Amino acid sequence: MSARNSAVYGLGLFLFGVISAFVTLFAGGYIYLRYGHPPVAVSDPAFPYEAQIVHAPQSARIDREIKKPPFPASEDTFERGAKVYKEDCAFCHGIPGSDSVYGTSMYPAAPQLWLKHKNGQVIGVSDDEVGETYWKVKNGIRLTGMPTYENLLSDSDIWDVSLLLKNADQQMPQPVMKILTGH
Repeated sequence: MSARNSAVYGLGLFLFGVISAFVTLFAGGYIYLRYGHPPVAVSDPAFPYEAQIVHAPQSARIDREIKKPPFPASEDTFERGAKVYKEDCAFCHGIPGSDSVYGTSMYPAAPQLWLKHKNGQVIGVSDDEVGETYWKVKNGIRLTGMPTYENLLSDSDIWDVSLLLKNADQQMPQPVMKILTGH
């Protein structure tokens, strides 16, 4: 066998190996998804690196599209935001002093936005940029149960609730607490 024929034969074996590997991977993946037990129930453990795979592109997109609020936070803003929050958010995200059983039963669990983080003084998303919270409320987050509110709330309503949540670690005025908790 000549050197040229030997090289062609070697290249042919290499390409056959590559094609065989892809066919085996795709067939194995199909069989696993079709007949195996991939995690599809809320109670199932996550795939390895599932959270990292989802959060990297989400963070990059938010960083590209983040906006600044068109008006400052004020007691009026907090009151309007509290009304929106109580009506549209509390069912999943809880209220001050009371977590949502429904939200904590979701997968992934809906963050309890009035709960202090385990490792600090941060409450809910008060450490996030207000524009990040606005983006998440407006656009929703795929594969989490967080819907888009773009067509359900006005832009001002989304900013009001985002500014309220940005300040969740601050003492809220009594009228705001009354709206949120009912007492």
